[in-house]
Amino acid sequence: VQLQAFGGGLVQAGGSLRLSCAASGSIVSINAMGWYRQTPGNQRELVAEITRGGTANFADSVKDRFTISRDNAENTEYLLINSAKPEDTAVYYCYADLLAATKGWYTYWGQGTQVTVSS
Repeated sequence: VQLQAFGGGLVQAGGSLRLSCAASGSIVSINAMGWYRQTPGNQRELVAEITRGGTANFADSVKDRFTISRDNAENTEYLLINSAKPEDTAVYYCYADLLAATKGWYTYWGQGTQVTVSS
């Protein structure tokens, strides 16, 4: 099983960027999916998460600007960054609480994708 994140890059302040994260392998089921972000010297912080049923939760700093969604049939999640701010600059990591055929329930992480917001 692996998670692969796509879509990071450079965006101007006020602009938008969409990240995606696809899970692949011997997947039986996925519960929560979400995104964390990390800047140098700081701990990873939760940005947004979404249940299998579609209930979402956001960090206060991104509420009303970010949108999280998922496609359960494709084992993929998305993070839409709107009204980007320089303080959104970070490496973004996706995760999934996933039941694999050979391992049981486990939290898997993507490789991280850099988002840079220029002022």
